[in-house]
Amino acid sequence: MIHCLIVDDEPIAHEILEEYVMRCGRIAILGHCRNAMEAIAMLETYSVDLLFLDIQMPLVSGLTFLKNLEHPPQVIFTTAYQEYALDGFELNAVDYLLKPYSYERFLKAISKIKTTKESGPVRSYFFIDNNRSTEKIYHDDIRYIEAVGDYMKIYLEDRYILQRCTLKALEEQLPAGDFVRVHKSYIVPVKKIIAIKKDTVYLSKTQTVPVSQSYREQLLRKFKV
Repeated sequence: MIHCLIVDDEPIAHEILEEYVMRCGRIAILGHCRNAMEAIAMLETYSVDLLFLDIQMPLVSGLTFLKNLEHPPQVIFTTAYQEYALDGFELNAVDYLLKPYSYERFLKAISKIKTTKESGPVRSYFFIDNNRSTEKIYHDDIRYIEAVGDYMKIYLEDRYILQRCTLKALEEQLPAGDFVRVHKSYIVPVKKIIAIKKDTVYLSKTQTVPVSQSYREQLLRKFKV
């Protein structure tokens, strides 16, 4: 069972979430908070797995509240303001629910929650030749891949690896469904995409890759609600 707090200054938001939680059956509500101060008091009292957190609240915003938590639980933002999505995902939010949201969209967010009883996933990988040696590359370490002439740049967190091959050959080594081609010269991990705006994919607030028209439709299909 997932134990949650609902933190929102709108009574109707509490009522909707309470109804969805009761229908879901996986979650127990420990308390209702109208602002960040009440939430802090509840977090000091109870062991909380998940916050349903509004962003625009009196006194302290949800973003500021979360930034100042030393050991925050998992968070699903619930807000009427789409412009805060990038900030929310930068804080490692599980999901971002834009009001008004459906029960089906709520369930999609809940499916992303990790419980303490879940064992960690097995990390998939592949091997590439790198400077006369063979190196293991974990798929979840890849930020994105860029084709530059006859070489592929595999960008990791703090460096990139140059590999002589085609983008198609490299794409065939990646787990189906976990990576998506967004441009004739770019492949990105689906889980690292935090926003799609026109012809640009955001991997963070400052790191972007281009999206070409020919690949845009297949990219958007992966994120349809």
